[in-house]
Amino acid sequence: MKNPSNLKKICSFYVSKYHLVTMILPYIKEKLEQKANFITLLEDDLTENMQTLLTNINFNLKDKEKIEKINWNNTKSLKYKDLEEYINSATNKNKDLYILVSGNSDYIEIMNKNIKKWLDKNTLKVKTLSVINCYEVTQFNNSIKEILDEHDKILNTSGEKEIQDVFTGYIKQERLNNIVND
Repeated sequence: MKNPSNLKKICSFYVSKYHLVTMILPYIKEKLEQKANFITLLEDDLTENMQTLLTNINFNLKDKEKIEKINWNNTKSLKYKDLEEYINSATNKNKDLYILVSGNSDYIEIMNKNIKKWLDKNTLKVKTLSVINCYEVTQFNNSIKEILDEHDKILNTSGEKEIQDVFTGYIKQERLNNIVND
C-alpha cells in the first residue's frame, strides 16, 4: 500500500519514561490546542510519570484535564480488533489524529503493522494522521539510520523538526539513491 499523502511519520528517542513524558507533554498540549485528537499505543504504563510531571508543569487546568483524558496505560495486550475500534473512535474528518507509539523496536514494528492494516481497511477519515514512534534508546542498538529513513520528521525536546536539522549530514536513503543514480 502506498502511504496516503496526509500520513506523516515522526520518530523520537528517549532514555527514560520521564524523559519521554517531559518531551511529549508540550507537544501534546500544542496539538490539543489546535483541536487535534491524540491516542497512545504504549508498551509501558506512563500514567504515574505523566501525573508527576503534569503536577509540576506550568499548564492551565483545562490543558491538564485534556492531557489526563489521554490513555497513558499500557496497551501492550491490545488485540487488532480492539486497536481498530480504538483508532476509529478517535477519527474525525475535521481533526488531525496523532498516534503516539512507544516501546521497544519490536513493539513499535507490530503497532505500525497494525496501523498499516487499519489504513489498508479504512478510508482515512481525518485531515492528517501523524504516527509518532518513540524508541527507547537502550532498545534499538545501532539501527538509527534505518529508523530515520522510515520517518519524515523527528520529535525532540524542542519540538517537531526536520531530521537533517537534528542529525547534520544525514541523507535519507531514498534521496541518497536518487543522488547516486543521477
